[in-house]
Amino acid sequence: MELTLLKAKLHKAAVTHAELDYEGSCAIDSDLLDAAGMHEYEQIEIYNITNGNRFSTYIIRGEAGSGVISVNGAAAHLADPGDRVIICAYARMPAHEAPMHKPALVYLNEHNEIQRTSNTIPTQAA
Repeated sequence: MELTLLKAKLHKAAVTHAELDYEGSCAIDSDLLDAAGMHEYEQIEIYNITNGNRFSTYIIRGEAGSGVISVNGAAAHLADPGDRVIICAYARMPAHEAPMHKPALVYLNEHNEIQRTSNTIPTQAA
């Protein structure tokens, strides 16, 4: 059996652009991609904390150090500059590998600067 697990996430990224007249996808600062181990053209899910929209698209590489998070094409209807989003990439793996898997978690501030990284999410208390 194969499972789909969280591979990486950019937590609370700030949308910098929403470009309707673009081919599609989401441009992400190359430095953030490298920190999270995400790849150009990789499928991602975007969860908009500000308005609740959830959608999938793919990554295009943005200028390193720019802080760019540009939601493009039809998805630009689902996010506005200033919205805070969680950007997730997933990976499929055999079930026996799942217990050893650790995702790359990158936590950002409102300027899309890395505040911290981790590979575990704390247990949620009841």
